Formats: sequence, C-alpha cells, structure tokens
Amino acid sequence: MKAYVYGANGAEISDVAKPAPKGTQVLVKVHACGLNRADLGMTKGHAHGSAGGAGTVLGMEWAGEIAGLGPEAKGVKIGDKVMGSGGAAFAEYTLADHGRLFRAPSNMNFEEAATLPVALATMHNAVVTNGALQPGQTVLIQGASSGVGLMALQIAKLKGAKLVIGSSTDAGRRGRLKEFGADLAVDSSDPGWVKQVLEATGGEGVDLIVDQVSGKVASQNLAATRVKGRIVNVGRLGGTHADFNFDLHAARRINYIGVTFRTRSIEEIREIFDEVRKDIWGAVESRKLQLPIDKVFAFDDIGKAFEHMEANKHLGKIVVTL
Repeated sequence: MKAYVYGANGAEISDVAKPAPKGTQVLVKVHACGLNRADLGMTKGHAHGSAGGAGTVLGMEWAGEIAGLGPEAKGVKIGDKVMGSGGAAFAEYTLADHGRLFRAPSNMNFEEAATLPVALATMHNAVVTNGALQPGQTVLIQGASSGVGLMALQIAKLKGAKLVIGSSTDAGRRGRLKEFGADLAVDSSDPGWVKQVLEATGGEGVDLIVDQVSGKVASQNLAATRVKGRIVNVGRLGGTHADFNFDLHAARRINYIGVTFRTRSIEEIREIFDEVRKDIWGAVESRKLQLPIDKVFAFDDIGKAFEHMEANKHLGKIVVTL
C-alpha cells in the first residue's frame, strides 16, 4: 500500500506492507488525513515522543472506514465511518485502538471529519478536564489561530466562559479569531498584551490560560493570570526553554499543569476520548464545534501540503485525501 514514510532521503511516498489488526486494534481504510504541526517536525526527522526516525509512516489524524477488526476490538463493526488519532495515519490503511476513535457523524464528509480528532481530544482535556473551566470564568488561549487553538476558543465558549481571549502574532489571523468565539484578540509578540488582558479582566487576570506557545511568554502568562488561577501548558511553539519568574508564580499561587499525549497510556487516551463523547459530542454532531479547512491536497501532493503548512499562512486545517 502507499504510505508517506520518513527515510534516508527525507519524507516521501513509498510502498509498505498493509498492517493487520491485533488485540483491540481496528484496521481503517483511510479516506482523509489532517496535518498537524508535529507532523511537520517528523518530516524533518524529529521525534514526537517515541515515534519518528527512519522507516516511520508519518501522520497522526485520519478519517475513514473500518476494514478489519482485531480479536478484542469492541464497539465498532466493518464498514463503520470513523475518525481518530494515532501513528501511521498517512497511508491507505492505518491501525487504531478501538477506544481512540469517534464515529463520524452522518452529516460530515471525510475531509471535515479528519480535522477534528486531535483538536477535540487535546482541547477538551486542556480546557475542561485539566483547566477546570467553569461557567462565568475567563480564559486566554495562547496560539489561538492554530487548528487546536480555534477548537479551544469554541469549547471555552460552549462551556460558558464569560470572556474568551485568543492570541495570534499574525494580524490577518488575529482579525478572524472572533469568528470562532474570541471576545478579544491580542498579539503575544507585543509587550503590551498583558496590560490588555488585565484591563479586560478588571485588573485581576484570567482564570485560565491554555498555553500552546510557552517560551518567551511563560512569565508574561503568570502576570496575566489571576491569583489562584490555572495555566495548562500544551505546547512549546515559542521554544522549550525560557526565563520563568518563580516568585511571581508563587505570589499568584498559580496551578501550572503540563499535558501531552506523548507520555499517556492507551487507557488514559481512551478515557479522554470517552470524556469528549460524554460531554461535547452533541455539539460536534450539530456542527457547533467544527474547524475550517484551509486547503485540501491529493495524497500524491502531500509534499506540497507540507510546504503550504511550513509557509505558515493558513487558518484552519490542511487536509490530504486518498
């Protein structure tokens, strides 16, 4: 089967063996895949958790149909239209754990479905489970113009936040954040953004920051968070190391929480998918929670899709179809 593989000459389409499901795995005939920022790093040979390196079939988000079942797979049958996440997604067939997928709503095509699994699981876990957002609270999403960031804005609004703030360093994308639930959009590369957040919150700061940037904004985040507020760190787009004001962290008594899928067990991931189904799935089915598709590429043009991502001019998801 065709797959997008990282090898000695970089990432390219190659022929690989079709996988076979074992245990709780299902075999999925892939119809569409969503690109994520971590995929871009892996095309350059970077590892993502334990995945990556020569011989790796790339990709982590897909939509398709169940084509086979492992002997312990439950809850799905052959022919079901599904969407999910996991490794080796950029291929004609991929494997997934039976608990790491969603049934794709009937009113959603494969391209639309492929945009959602990573964003839904990541940001429900960050905003609701770890962020503990309550109705009437205030929230800032750092890096809000990414696909997962746009989903975070929408989930925060859905869960009753009274003020949702999004950041983007790109003026064009920043200007569109209100379409996805932001009441205020700030430029985190402007030193004055903390003052804007404090002014919008009566001088107190926000209850919750979901931070995809980190790096140079880490200490600024502390200043923009209220006493006894929460910061959930889900990324490092601004770098893995930076100055951190430990005194300010202590003075504001901030609960600073780190989350990632890279070190989670399959049992933990199943629980996250279950929570999405229980809590917000109705909003997915009604299309209240959805992501824009920036551009769709054929699988044979997947290299061009990554060039488009690297140009960093898109808003919403980049999708490849098989």
